[in-house]
Amino acid sequence: MRRLLAASAFALLLSTTSALADDYAAPAAATATKSLYERLGGTPAINAVVDDFAGRVLADARINKKFAKSDPARLVANLKTFVCSATGGPCKYEGQSMKAAHTHMGVTQGEFGALVEDLVATLDKFQVPDKEKGELLAALGPLGPDIVESQSTETGTALPDSFKPAPAHKDHAHKDHKM
Repeated sequence: MRRLLAASAFALLLSTTSALADDYAAPAAATATKSLYERLGGTPAINAVVDDFAGRVLADARINKKFAKSDPARLVANLKTFVCSATGGPCKYEGQSMKAAHTHMGVTQGEFGALVEDLVATLDKFQVPDKEKGELLAALGPLGPDIVESQSTETGTALPDSFKPAPAHKDHAHKDHKM
């Protein structure tokens, strides 16, 4: 796996732009202790990147069939919370494990690769620095074996009829995933 993703973004982050170096010079120790979540720009950055990433994935014919039965609002909300949590942010992901969420989806290695390409394209769009991009992909990458069910390089495969997605997003559940 070249560049590894995280879940199904599916995730991420607006590059934090520093104003003027003269106006703000954080000590090296303080920078080193900042979480990836903070260095990526926090909640606003995660929200922007996940929204863009999800839009790419849902429009990508190489992989969008795998989301045919998914509730997009639930998917995006869970992905935002997952990425926030995985990068050291204050969110607590309480959704299904990646293995449980993707079991019986028939995701191929080719489709996983396409998903990673979409994530990298989003990170590049938001000019996420290489160091943070690498850390994010490294944090999400180990999830690949929990998502991929076939080593085929094929893309655009149909979601098996037997796949049962999580229930649709409910209003009371939505507040748990808001960021």
